Amino acid sequence: MMNRSELVNEVYGLLNDHADNASPEHKYTKVFAEKVLNVVLDAITRGVKRDGTVQIVGFGTFFVAERDPRVGVNPRTGDKIQIGASKSVRFKAGTKLKEAL
Repeated sequence: MMNRSELVNEVYGLLNDHADNASPEHKYTKVFAEKVLNVVLDAITRGVKRDGTVQIVGFGTFFVAERDPRVGVNPRTGDKIQIGASKSVRFKAGTKLKEAL
């Protein structure tokens, strides 16, 4: 599993791979890579919150899924409890992402 730090390092490496002919003082920093990652994640979060769906063609779709209220079981006591309705974000992989696997 890749964590956030490893993802920042991956973005850092990819940014600098695409800056092949740049002089060393014009290469990207890890701080900049983290800012890029934060901006992308914030944009996805805002888009899902505002529109309910963010589709990145070829990569996948983030969407809000509503869960109905249901009856659960308290694992400590075995008592049945009512769990309220809730919303969660789901992701459906796009064609290019599926093919890459």
